[in-house]
Amino acid sequence: MDSEIIDELLEERAARQEADGHPRWRVTLYTMWVAQLFAMIGFAFVMPFMPFYVRQLGVPDSRVPIWAGLLTSGCGLTMSLVAPLWGHLADRYGRKLMVQRAMFGGAVILSAMAYVQNVKQLLGLRVMQGAVTGTVSASVALVSSVTPMARMGFALGLMQTAVFAGNSIGPYLGGIAAEQFGYRTPFLVTGGLLVAGGLLVLIGAKERFTPPAGGSEEVGNSFWDLLTSLYEIATAPGVLILLVVYTLMNLSGSFVGPIFPLFVEKVTGTPEKAAASATGLLLMVQGFTAALASVAAGRLSDRHGHKLVLICCSVFAGLVCFPHLAARNMDQLLFLRALAGVGAGGMAPAMNAMIATAVPRRNLGKAYGLTTTAGAFGWATGPFLGGVAATQFGLRAPFAIMGCLLLGMALVAQRGIRGGNGDGPS
Repeated sequence: MDSEIIDELLEERAARQEADGHPRWRVTLYTMWVAQLFAMIGFAFVMPFMPFYVRQLGVPDSRVPIWAGLLTSGCGLTMSLVAPLWGHLADRYGRKLMVQRAMFGGAVILSAMAYVQNVKQLLGLRVMQGAVTGTVSASVALVSSVTPMARMGFALGLMQTAVFAGNSIGPYLGGIAAEQFGYRTPFLVTGGLLVAGGLLVLIGAKERFTPPAGGSEEVGNSFWDLLTSLYEIATAPGVLILLVVYTLMNLSGSFVGPIFPLFVEKVTGTPEKAAASATGLLLMVQGFTAALASVAAGRLSDRHGHKLVLICCSVFAGLVCFPHLAARNMDQLLFLRALAGVGAGGMAPAMNAMIATAVPRRNLGKAYGLTTTAGAFGWATGPFLGGVAATQFGLRAPFAIMGCLLLGMALVAQRGIRGGNGDGPS
């Protein structure tokens, strides 16, 4: 009888924690916001010139789009394979530890990219980066585990502003750094920013984590137990369709990424290093509008439903893609990227909030590991297909394909997600 009473009390306590969150959740939220901002500035720092770095490493111009796509796809592929394992370990040993792993590990690998001598070495490090990093999903899992359910949309929307703000500041500063100091120095800057983010998490983030019992079925010690647990989460009501939408969101969002600097170079007619700076400016504008949109979308999704925000933003982002086919100068690109940021800004917070409300807190690590796998699969597929499309049909064609993918994603979400907050498939 005593053991039954104890079990009931533990269950009641767990339910209260799940409903109310950590008492210092705001401290963790704001600490993680700054840490994630540093990390995203770092990762985005090297993006405006990656195709030009590939060219500098000896790849012929005709093959640059393919290699640029492979560099992104290789990273996304390994991330999709190992993300569930990191999510499993997060549920066993704590989400804070996983954030530190991603940031400190990424610092070592990104710094090493400054010293590669050929594109194959760069590809190898990008593959390692995908296996070790994943700061966004790790940070979202930590924040989701401590935030009250009633504030989940706000918290995850705020976290998404760090992603978009980093993606706006990083490319601009990285493009300037590449223009002034060459393509290798920015990788070292990225390493330093990731170290700073990891130290912030180590010192400032708070987590009330209770390791599961050794005999828990949900956190078994064998690989088979892990697969069984992941399968149960993936097939829970509403989760599978969310994973499909997450895949489509990342596939479409990454479709033009690797070839975008080449597209800017062609449209603006600027020299290579000036094109890197121009790309950075465009990505900064897009990230700025996305950051603003993500805050507004987070609040709107708490009030009106995550599904509605997701569909509206994906339709808007899809429609904005098509005018890129007619863009002829920098001013037009600035306007279009600002609009693209508005659409992109609302999608990720809505998706993350739907995942957070679809699974228990004790499984958030594995759940976000699955979303990372789904997203990274799309992220791995999109750049490669975009690079092939650009090689075969020109640098403008991928934008039309991206627009169709986003509209298709909106249709899948509308038909497949039931209710306003992603509570199951129809």
